[in-house]
Amino acid sequence: MSRTVEAQAPVSAPVQAAYSYCEAVTGQQARNFAYGIRLLPADKRQAMSALYAFSRRVDDIGDGTLAEDAKRTRLEETRALLGRIRDGAVDEDDTDPVAVALADAARRFPIPLGGLDELIDGVLMDVHGETYETWDDLKAYCRCVAGAIGRLSLGVFGTQPGAPGSERAAEYADTLGLALQLTNILRDVREDAGTGRTYLPADDLAKFGCSTGFDGPLPPPGSDFAGLVHFEVRRARALFAEGYRLLPMLDRRSGACVAAMAGIYRRLLDRIERDPEAVLRGRVSLPGREKAYVAVRGLSGLDTRYVSRQSARRRA
Repeated sequence: MSRTVEAQAPVSAPVQAAYSYCEAVTGQQARNFAYGIRLLPADKRQAMSALYAFSRRVDDIGDGTLAEDAKRTRLEETRALLGRIRDGAVDEDDTDPVAVALADAARRFPIPLGGLDELIDGVLMDVHGETYETWDDLKAYCRCVAGAIGRLSLGVFGTQPGAPGSERAAEYADTLGLALQLTNILRDVREDAGTGRTYLPADDLAKFGCSTGFDGPLPPPGSDFAGLVHFEVRRARALFAEGYRLLPMLDRRSGACVAAMAGIYRRLLDRIERDPEAVLRGRVSLPGREKAYVAVRGLSGLDTRYVSRQSARRRA
């Protein structure tokens, strides 16, 4: 997956304005995501901001206060807009800046726009109030709402020519998306319960005595809530370990972006593991200085070099 020649073409004033709008949305609403994409060169940063702004629009419909029928209608309208973008039918003077930016990004990079259809499918699952009996069920949802974002991002990043194992890059990007999403689910377990949503698999909840749900700052009486959290943390760590195999396949700045974003979530996972009940008391987050440290670490290439050494040992 390589960059196209068109990716070097100059950007017109209307398209630049559209990208600026998407970057403003990203900076204001994607506190963790923004730390990573700041490390990218301008053209990739703009394309990632366009992807985020479109994805955010889809998420906001699903999380909003509209009635279920209205949400479905809005999501299908958004899918129709995606079809126009895919067909090259969005002009640079269109009144929707997100559509203008994403259309330009799709011309410049080999972005698999079908991943945004998958995102819409995943948000429709939320709208319908889907629940998940097993990890395999939840994994299908996570692939829609997060694995697809990993694959879309890979379309912007590309892989380095001749990188060993690059034929599996999309698989690793997808797996890293799953790791991030499972971390999100653990972090937001109380918040989601407040909106009537339960994402953790019913099998896991039953195994640890948590089937009654999470409607307060304390675990369900008689449950092994810490055991549940530690079980899911181990699952997320295994996904991170697999997904990190993507890093050596990326150029330095794309690898830094991925390492920064994933690193922030891995540190969130560490905090959740140390104090499982914290997720019932409020949203677990990292201070800005710690996020900045993770970004600098990503730019230094420490994680990429570590993964490269591990991969070399496996091949030896």
